[in-house]
Amino acid sequence: MLEELGVEYAVRFVNIHAPQSVDENYRAIQPHKKVPAIVHKGTVVTERAAITIYLADAFSSAGLAPTADDPRRAAYLTMLVYCDSVFDPCVTARARGLEHGPSDYSFGAFEDVIRNVEARLTEHPYAAGSQFTAADTQLGSSLGFTMNVLQVVPRKPVFEAYLERVSRRPAHRRAQELDAQLLQVHPEVARQLAQR
Repeated sequence: MLEELGVEYAVRFVNIHAPQSVDENYRAIQPHKKVPAIVHKGTVVTERAAITIYLADAFSSAGLAPTADDPRRAAYLTMLVYCDSVFDPCVTARARGLEHGPSDYSFGAFEDVIRNVEARLTEHPYAAGSQFTAADTQLGSSLGFTMNVLQVVPRKPVFEAYLERVSRRPAHRRAQELDAQLLQVHPEVARQLAQR
């Protein structure tokens, strides 16, 4: 997201999987000691959807979010929140072997999530419609990780075509390079990902 915005930023590495856990002082930024979290002009923002909405609106000149009066805003907000509140928890439950019915949890059934995302990406090239938005920074990263790394989401041609579109973006390539550099500096994270 920050690479798409083209703004200067600094990364502070927080290994939430460290054996000794995250320092308790981090709770002042993120009460559950999760990542990501940002501090912008002294304001702390947590939760991926909130961070994405905040940044896209704060740096609106990047054109990553429809404005409040744009009818496309509804689909954009829906997909942003869907990634956080439905896609990620549902796919995580599947990855962890949690069997559940469609009404057991607020995020619903895995099959419905896959069907919904497949239908959206069949109908439109991007998460919220015909244009790339900040919602694609979230759906693209979630779909790529859960399909290619966790191998929980099934490989479907529409998913692979979507990831190909997203991965061609210069900001995506820069972010991938930065992630690779981070994994070289912190090989323990690469080992933890390999164990998942």
